Parts: sequence; structure tokens; C-alpha cells
Amino acid sequence: MKKNLFLLGLLTFVMSISFVSCGSDDEPQVNPNETDVTAANLDYNASNAAGWGNYMQKVAELLVEDATTLYNDWTVSYNGGESYAQSFINHTGSNGYSSAMNCIDEIIEGCKTIANEVGSAKIGDPYTLYISGRTIDALYAVESWYSWHSIDDYSNNIVSIRNAYFGSRDGSPATASIATLVASKNASLDIEVRNKIRAAWNAIQSIPAPFRSHINSTEAKVAAEACADLYDCLNENLKPYLNSNASNGTITEAELQPIVENYVNVVVVPTYKELVEKNQKLLDAVKAFRISPSNSNFQTCASAWLAAREPWETSEAFLFGPVADKGLDPNMDSWPLDQKGITDIIKSGNFDALNWSGEYEEEAEEGPSSQHATDIANAQSLRGFHTLEFLIFKDGKARTVN
Repeated sequence: MKKNLFLLGLLTFVMSISFVSCGSDDEPQVNPNETDVTAANLDYNASNAAGWGNYMQKVAELLVEDATTLYNDWTVSYNGGESYAQSFINHTGSNGYSSAMNCIDEIIEGCKTIANEVGSAKIGDPYTLYISGRTIDALYAVESWYSWHSIDDYSNNIVSIRNAYFGSRDGSPATASIATLVASKNASLDIEVRNKIRAAWNAIQSIPAPFRSHINSTEAKVAAEACADLYDCLNENLKPYLNSNASNGTITEAELQPIVENYVNVVVVPTYKELVEKNQKLLDAVKAFRISPSNSNFQTCASAWLAAREPWETSEAFLFGPVADKGLDPNMDSWPLDQKGITDIIKSGNFDALNWSGEYEEEAEEGPSSQHATDIANAQSLRGFHTLEFLIFKDGKARTVN
């Protein structure tokens, strides 16, 4: 997930005016004195059906395009040269990798980053806002709350860490994996890492669903702490152990090389391949809905969205390389959305605002950003998984045509 900080502040300010309360299991209640049709109470109907369906298809097409770009960058060619997979496996200096240990460092950094993000941002930000009394702000800080899929999203982020550590996608450590290597040299450390991964996943799964209705629960706090413990284990124990033993020769490049190759060929590339395939199925479902709108076809779109979401969330432990350099992460997964912009596009049918060009530039978290970076972020807030989620789901269920 790439968080749009400006939109989060703007959205929560606007919604604090437009909404009066948050029920335990429902969307925020619309102020009865509000006369404008806002994004929160906008429903699919006969008057907006054509624009709604066209928007769904455009966003689904962009998801397929971005997923395909990502897969091809890893498997065919990256920026006109060898594939990113080959540059990672060969580590001859291209893209900054000059040794197998450099690659292992990148893998661990990716795991650390998503462990921290899940605990401190995805769970921690809404929790902190809520207990400080900013309950509306807290609600709109929750990712995937249209579909009520937050808990599964966060759990799959932890699965992405497990997959990277195990060198597999089936929950069993591969022979050529960081887990197997560490187990052979420091069994207690391997057990600690496995236990921290399992504890974080279990704690997230223990949060009552939907998360948006249980932001301040004890279970949410425990889950955030479990993610912090996992981060600390990776940062303070696993990474230093691997680096120090690689430096003194206890762990050799010959031992690490098969791990790097297996990680690419068994974890990264198959995950991105599945991302393309499932987003294509999502696009097919959306096209069928646009041609023949029905409650059944809305439900098919919802199921396809949930299926396409899984490979993305299980890829978040490796958000490096093309997915970061080309802005594909925020293209596909920016949050929060520009809900006002989305409603305007449904009405106008003009999709120009979804596109951006030139070199990718990220907005600054602090201080001013360039106009180019702001333009890119604005476009990204109108597309991706969560825009399609808004168009397909409401109150945790597939929308209806009547």
C-alpha cells in the first residue's frame, strides 16, 4: 500500500463535516442535512450505470497493464537490459547488486519494511488516531474498508514475509532458503523467526472483523505489537547474524547463491505471474458486468477482486526494483482515494486524470513536492485496487444494481 498523506488529511477533514457517527458494522452515517450526493452515499443506479461500468473497466485494464509491466520487467527486460530477475540472480553490479549477500540484504529489508508498515501504519495509524479521539480520521485511515477485507490483507502481508524467508509459497521451507540455512547454523534463531512470523499472523487473524469496526480493540493493539516484535527480530537478530557470518566466512557466497535463485524463481516470479492472471480474470468479470449489469455479475466482480488482491498482498515483502522505481506500487495500491475525483469521473466519463507520464517521482512526506510528483500522486489516487474496490463493494458486500 502506498499512502497518500495529503488526501488522507483532506478526506478526513471533509468527512468530519459530512458525517455524524460511525456504527459498529455500518458505513459512517450521512448527515441528513447534507444535500449533495457525496462519494460515501453514492450508489450504482440507472443514471450513472454507463459511467460506472466504463470506469470499472478502465481501472481493471490499468491493473492488468501494471501487473503485466511488473511481470515483464522481472522476466523479459528491465529498462531495455536484462530482466530484473537475471540482474538479481547474477548480481554483477547491475541495479546495485554486487554479491549474493547484497541480494539477501534486499530480501530481509523488504520483510522488515512490510512488517513495520503493517504494525505501525496499517494497524497502528488508525489505532493511534482512534484512541486520541479522532475517530473519523481513524476510520478513513483503514485500508480496504469498502470490502471489509483489511484483516486478510494484513495477514497476507505477513504471508509474504513467510514466503520470502521460507523460499516457497506453500508454507514449507525450501532446501535453498534463508530459513533452511539459518536452521542449519543457528537453530534457535530460525525457531525465533518462525515463531515471530506465526505470532504476527495469528494476532492479526484474532482481530474481530471488520477491522474498521474494531480499530481500538485489544486485539488490534496486540497485533500491532506482534508486528513490531517481528520487525525487531528481523532487524536486530536475523539481519546482523547473516551479515556478520557472511563477513567472517561462516556463511559463503556459494551457500547464498542457490537461495537467491530459488527466491526469484519460486517466490517472486510465480507471485507476479499469478498477479497478471488473476487481474486478467478480474478484467474479464468487469467486462461481463459492463455489458450485462446484474447483482450476480457484481458478485462475480467482487469475488474476482478478492482473488486478484491476494497475490498483490503476498508480494509486499518484495516491493523493490521495478514495482518501486516505476511507481507501480502506488499505481495499483494507493490509499486513501480521491473519492470526490472518482465521482466526478463517473459523471464525466473522462479518464485522462488517471494517466501520468514521464519519470516516476514520489511526493515528499515532509516539505513541498514538485508539481510533477503531485500530478502523479493525484492520478494514482483515482485508479488501482482500491478505486475498483469502491466501485464494486459497499458495507463489505458486493454492490447491487437495484
